[in-house]
Amino acid sequence: MQNEIGMDTSPEALRPLVVRSLRGSNVRKKIAEYLFDIKPSGSYVSEIAYHVETAPSNVIGALRGMDSRYRPDESLINLHIVEQIKSEGNTDIKLYRLTDFGKEILESIITR
Repeated sequence: MQNEIGMDTSPEALRPLVVRSLRGSNVRKKIAEYLFDIKPSGSYVSEIAYHVETAPSNVIGALRGMDSRYRPDESLINLHIVEQIKSEGNTDIKLYRLTDFGKEILESIITR
């Protein structure tokens, strides 16, 4: 895997940062858990916001990073927990779904 800086990062090397990121942000954790519950399906920002009971801007920040509140290097996409996919038939809608690595991380957190 390559992170935002372009360095190769193995899933095992990312694991501590991922766990810290999820524990440090209730919104990131709720988003990941919601996507875990609907896996393998994806969801779009406003639907995720509705289910995790937060503003869409918070969801975008947690997914992609936004200014200082949601650091891009700790975003769910940059940590390879969530991936952005294109909606079938409509290229304007961005869907987000949990990756296999994200599923593995959440399973290990939930069972503890």
